[in-house]
Amino acid sequence: MTKPLTIIGTMSGTAMDGIDVALLTTDGERLITPGCTAFYSYTPEFRSLLRGILGGADQVAVAPVERELTRLHLDAVRNFILTHNLRAEAVDYIALHGHTILHDPKNRRTWQIGCGAFLAKEMGIPVVYDFRSADVAAGGHGAPLVPIFHAALAADLPGPVVLVNIGGVANVTFVGADGALLAFDTGPGNALLDDWMLRKTGRLLDQDGAMAKSGTVDQARIDAWLADAYFKQPAPKSLDRNRFVPLLAEIDAMTTADGAATLAAFTASAITTAAAHLPEVAKSWLICGGGRHNQAVMRSLQKRLPQVRAIDQLGWDGDFIEAWAFAYLAARRVRNLPISFPTTTGVPQPMTGGMIVSA
Repeated sequence: MTKPLTIIGTMSGTAMDGIDVALLTTDGERLITPGCTAFYSYTPEFRSLLRGILGGADQVAVAPVERELTRLHLDAVRNFILTHNLRAEAVDYIALHGHTILHDPKNRRTWQIGCGAFLAKEMGIPVVYDFRSADVAAGGHGAPLVPIFHAALAADLPGPVVLVNIGGVANVTFVGADGALLAFDTGPGNALLDDWMLRKTGRLLDQDGAMAKSGTVDQARIDAWLADAYFKQPAPKSLDRNRFVPLLAEIDAMTTADGAATLAAFTASAITTAAAHLPEVAKSWLICGGGRHNQAVMRSLQKRLPQVRAIDQLGWDGDFIEAWAFAYLAARRVRNLPISFPTTTGVPQPMTGGMIVSA
């Protein structure tokens, strides 16, 4: 029997709100034992710096932000170990996703900042990082990478089942009754709505979808947006966080509430449209990520799709699925098991990914 590994997974997502940290004990296959979790928020000042380097155009500006991002991860992991009374020597690896500032698989480019070597040296724990580059270099999209973890979560559920992660970008994983996988980004998740709220109110998000629920949806505009070629493109496929940001200019004259309602409905519509790309009709849809807190998005999904429920109903905290997922992917990397597949990222053949740096 393969010895299980104890791994601290970290995730800095496209919402740019902070760092998710989660402990996982796993063999990288069916054995998955979730542990404690924590969230460490970014300051508004750092969030602004991070937003300013998206796209990676000013490479000189990236270096100091990357140093600070790595330091924040170091502080988060140290605090996590201390707060939860863990022993550092009992942790086998740290999984460092870093933060994606550029994702352009068409030109075989993806960039996640965060220095694994510094984190390993300071913590005295080996670090697995840079999970996406090998896939992109091989011709894959480098995203989504979570599907193999989704498949492990859904292994005992009656299929087919779809797991949806609504982060800054939303993605789906279809798990067939026979375990077959298909995954892709569906379109915007929280990113557009978060940017809208920041622009109109100075707040980081529409808490629980309250603003969206109070507004009126512009369905004609959503229909026009859904005519974008991306939604007709066959899977697998992936998106950069800012791919649809220019759409915000089209609704600038709307009230804050109507704009929020329209953007929330756009997210739900894009997810629903994804069903047309699936090989079978799913029996249930499980939602994770921050977007499941948005009641406007969830209500829209529940009207359109069968058996929609938050993954929390299965006993998993939907806010930390990606942090656990990258811990799981780190275990698979250590064992040289594949983390991406032709039907999840479009890579020519199943392959592992990630760099391992010793302490």
